[in-house]
Amino acid sequence: MMPSISVRRLYQDNQHKLQLAWAAGAAGADKRIGVEADKPVLALVGHLNFIHPNQVQVLGVAETDYLSRMETGDLAYSFEQLFELPMSLVIVANDLPVPKILRDHCHANNVPLLTSKLESPYLMDVLRIYLQRTLAVSTVKHGVFLDVFEIGVLLTGQSGLGKSELALELISRGHSLVADDAVELHRTAPELLEGRCPALLRDFLEVRGLGILNIRHIFGETSIRPKKSLNLIINLVPADDDYMKQIDRLSIRSETESILNVTVRSVTLPVAAGRNLAVLVEAAVRNYILQLRGKDSTREFLERHQTIMKEQALSHEDHPD
Repeated sequence: MMPSISVRRLYQDNQHKLQLAWAAGAAGADKRIGVEADKPVLALVGHLNFIHPNQVQVLGVAETDYLSRMETGDLAYSFEQLFELPMSLVIVANDLPVPKILRDHCHANNVPLLTSKLESPYLMDVLRIYLQRTLAVSTVKHGVFLDVFEIGVLLTGQSGLGKSELALELISRGHSLVADDAVELHRTAPELLEGRCPALLRDFLEVRGLGILNIRHIFGETSIRPKKSLNLIINLVPADDDYMKQIDRLSIRSETESILNVTVRSVTLPVAAGRNLAVLVEAAVRNYILQLRGKDSTREFLERHQTIMKEQALSHEDHPD
């Protein structure tokens, strides 16, 4: 089922920011604004369009002038044809007076009609961003989501591995918590996932032995982030001596995970006695940042190793025993 919201919620969420007011059609406040399978979210809002009608039709100076000419009979196009178009909401912007015939038709057809004192281009920009966030396809992942060095890091792994304790240590080192246990991931752009915390869990981190901690109260305002783009997944796995011996220490294969058709870089971090996981997570994030800049430490080591081996081989050929 594709996500949608009601006109009522759009009005409540943006009433003050966009200086919105009801003009007519309040009976249609529960009409839905939703994403269609073959249309991007950004196409939901636009100026009055008869060819490719938007669900949210915005009227500026040119559009209200057009309707006024339609009202006086200067144009053959009729209001009856206008309201055959699929639309969920009409907004008259620029603090323009609402044509009486438009108000009457919206009232008769239960089409929500709002007014705004703001200019139509700004109004549409704000609504597009709002709808893009609100109607984003989403999923919930289990783990702890943190802001580490301004990188969104999701710690995953089976229960009991110490994800919350690791998160607590990272927070004490100056990093920030976004969400614990349940992380809401929203695809806000074709290649962007935004992680958020459910309202019930906001500010809280559960640590075994200590219970539920209010991180904002303990560490201050900067210890909490309301949302963050997901950049890196660190999967914690239990490890014993045999597991550690089997690890390919010089592997240059990049691990990835697909979430909502977005590819995210991932790292597997073995959890074993004596390992400082907080330092390892910080190192993994720093290494990720270097890789974004085109610097791969493992590849650099291998290339250096091969260069030295070649030099030694040539030296052996030039100076045989």
